[in-house]
Amino acid sequence: MRIAITGSSGMVGSALSARLEATGHEIVQLRHGEPANPDAQWSPAHEWIRDGVLDGVEVVVHLAGASIGDGRWSSSYKEELRSSRIDGARLLVETIRGMTERPRAFVTASAVGFYGDRGDERLTEEATRGQGFLADLVVDWEAEAARAEELGLRVAMVRSGVVPRSMLPTLITPFKFGLGGKLGSGNQYFAWVGLDDLVAIYDHTVTSDLSGPVNAVGPQEITNSEFTKDLGRAIKRPTLFPLPGFMLKLIMGGEKAQETGLVSQRVVPQRLLDSGFSYGTPTFAEAIPHELAAL
Repeated sequence: MRIAITGSSGMVGSALSARLEATGHEIVQLRHGEPANPDAQWSPAHEWIRDGVLDGVEVVVHLAGASIGDGRWSSSYKEELRSSRIDGARLLVETIRGMTERPRAFVTASAVGFYGDRGDERLTEEATRGQGFLADLVVDWEAEAARAEELGLRVAMVRSGVVPRSMLPTLITPFKFGLGGKLGSGNQYFAWVGLDDLVAIYDHTVTSDLSGPVNAVGPQEITNSEFTKDLGRAIKRPTLFPLPGFMLKLIMGGEKAQETGLVSQRVVPQRLLDSGFSYGTPTFAEAIPHELAAL
C-alpha cells in the first residue's frame, strides 16, 4: 500500500515508517515546513499542502502534533497543542474532499486524555468522555478526523497511553541516584504502552478493518506505585522518595500535573484484544528493559 504519514520524523512516526517499509509498503512522508521550502509537503498553519502529495495514497496516518509533555501549559502553548493537531486533521480531510480518487482509510493519533481522571473505573472504548483540557482537546481532535467518514473513509482514532521511552530521559537521573519514588498517593492508574507495541498497534490498525476509537495501551493495568517499583527494580535502585502532589503541581503547573502525573486512568485495550492483537511485551516489567535499552 501507499501510505502517507504526518509527523513521520517523530519517535513514533519514524519507527512506524521503518516498520511499514520493511513489510513492503510505500511511505509518503508529509514533511512540515514553509510553502516556499521545496522540501516541505504541507503546513497546517498556512492551510497549505503540496498539490498531488496524496495522489495514489490508500491510507493517511496523522501523527503530527506538539508534545504534551514539553514545558508548562501556558495559554499560548495550549493553543499550539490544539492547533497542531486539529488544524492538521482539518487540512487533510479537506484535501481528501477535493480528490477524485480518495484514500480508503484515515488513521489518527489520539490519547487516553479523552477519559479524564476516573479513579479505578475500568475504561474500554465504550466509556464516556471525561473532563479537563486534554479531554476537550481529544474530543475536538477526533471530531475533526471523523469528518473523513462523510467521504467514505474508514476512520480509526488510536488513543495511546504514555510511552515510557518518552519520559525516561527525565526520570532516569533521579532514579539512578536513588531519589525516585511514586507521584502523589501512587494509587492512580497509569495507562502505558511500550513503543514497539504502539508501533505494532498502528500497523495493525492501518492494515486491518478497525474503526472508531482504539485504546492503545498495555494490557496490564498498573498504578503509579507499581510503575515506580518496576522501574526501580529494572535499574536496581531504591524508590523511597515520593513526590507529593503539591510539589508536582509547583514543578509542572497545577493543571498539567493534575492531568498527566496525578491523573488516574485504568484504560483497557478491549478492541485490540477482541481483534486478536498480540503484544510483544504485555507487562510493564517486560517492557521497561526495552525502553531503557533505547536510551
